[in-house]
Amino acid sequence: MAYGAGLSAIGNTPLVRLEKLVPDGAAEVWVKLEGANPTGSYKDRMAISVLGAALEQGRVKAGDTVVEFTGGSTGSALAFVSAVLGLKFTAIFSDAFSYTKQQAMEAFGAEVLVEKCVDGAITHELAERMKARAHSLAAQPGYYYADQFGSPDVRAGYQPLGREIAEALDGGIDVFCASVGTGATLMGTLDGLRAAGGSPKVVALEPTESALLSTGVAGAHNVEGIAVFPAPPFLDRDVLSDIRTVDQDKAFEMCRRLARIEGIFGGGSTGLNVCAAIDLAVELGPGKRVVTISCDHGSKYLGGRIYS
Repeated sequence: MAYGAGLSAIGNTPLVRLEKLVPDGAAEVWVKLEGANPTGSYKDRMAISVLGAALEQGRVKAGDTVVEFTGGSTGSALAFVSAVLGLKFTAIFSDAFSYTKQQAMEAFGAEVLVEKCVDGAITHELAERMKARAHSLAAQPGYYYADQFGSPDVRAGYQPLGREIAEALDGGIDVFCASVGTGATLMGTLDGLRAAGGSPKVVALEPTESALLSTGVAGAHNVEGIAVFPAPPFLDRDVLSDIRTVDQDKAFEMCRRLARIEGIFGGGSTGLNVCAAIDLAVELGPGKRVVTISCDHGSKYLGGRIYS
């Protein structure tokens, strides 16, 4: 199915090696710059996978309204893809997330319904309220729930990301690490790496302030898009070599250093990913490769606590 010129720009993003922030004697650190996707996020890959499959299988048709609860990057991606495919989109959002993400969704014609947070914090309780509101709306005729936390097309959407990494590095990857929201990016990318013959160790990452995977204890934090649900629906713990935590303030400082020293402009989860990747590289030593992801573009976070 031909989807339109804008959607053909999804994927095939740059993969770059960090040159200045990695200490001497450490392994190589490579970063996939997913901010180069059309809406500035790797979520574009998920959105075209989910909505493209739904259209092709007749689960949604032109003129229907797609619904999802989102911290913004998923919503921006779904709004973008919906617009190109002739669908409407309604996002259940919150003021806990960057207002620029709401603006981006609205720019693509989305309706944005806002759930209020407490003290600017991202919590499990907030996510559950957003989820309930989305499910209630999606139950109406003419609405389609994108189901970013359950659709198998979500994980499948990230397989090309893994294949692109493997092709660029000839499969020579020792560790792949990434922060976890649903777990789909980590698992889908691993699927792609394995399909291309790679077999890296896999390290899941989360903020220290909400170490759900490590301790099972949720906490309020400000790293958008991750560490919200105690049991990420796509995460297979059996394939993990390790689970690591990174303090969110350390992650935000890394965002600023990445921009000023390496010229990589990303959000909080990018800073968290790179912090962990550098630590892993130091432990591994020379002759090895660590790969991680710059999840989205830093312009989504201007006016927030990272860059203000």
